[in-house]
Amino acid sequence: MKTTDLINALAVDTATRKPPVSRTAWIAAAIGAVISAAVLVATIGIRDDLIAVASQSLDFVLKVVFTLAVTVPAFFVYKRSARPEGNPAGLTPVVIALPLVVLAGGVGYAMTTTSISDIGDIVMSPNWFRCMLVIPMLSIAPLAATLYALRQGAPANPTAAGAAAGLLSSGLAATLYATHCDADSPLFFAVWYPIGIAAVTMIGAAIGSRVLRW
Repeated sequence: MKTTDLINALAVDTATRKPPVSRTAWIAAAIGAVISAAVLVATIGIRDDLIAVASQSLDFVLKVVFTLAVTVPAFFVYKRSARPEGNPAGLTPVVIALPLVVLAGGVGYAMTTTSISDIGDIVMSPNWFRCMLVIPMLSIAPLAATLYALRQGAPANPTAAGAAAGLLSSGLAATLYATHCDADSPLFFAVWYPIGIAAVTMIGAAIGSRVLRW
């Protein structure tokens, strides 16, 4: 059987599964996010001034916009990756460009309002270690759930699908962690958040390359 015929056959098969793969993808991502939110609340909690800072701080808004700029495109890449005929390549420029645009805008804004002598202290805020620890920790449940959902389909590229699951999971985790972290400056989150997100994305790719093979 030709490869294209096999992919088409798998596409028909996954389309008839109950529930559909697309629905499973949504449910898995939602369950993972809820579990991670519960873990956050039960462990380190949400910052006390969240409502006030969300309404008054442009830095905080930029932080959340950045994490969502990672999460939302990653979700669509992940969802497309679950099907053998899915081709998420068209979304790649958005996945790369959108977060970079937000980061560039945030850093540019921060540089106009921050003294040069303060930059080092802001970047090396004591929060950096917690950031590196908590983002991967909060990614565990979404990553497990989304990889499970991908296994219900037949990803044409297991490594890329796993990376998409990792990117989505770390984006969700970073968004949740942003509600706890009080280091709001773009100079801080432009350095440490992408490192945590990239680490989980690579882990997802490594796991996906093994568990999503067919």
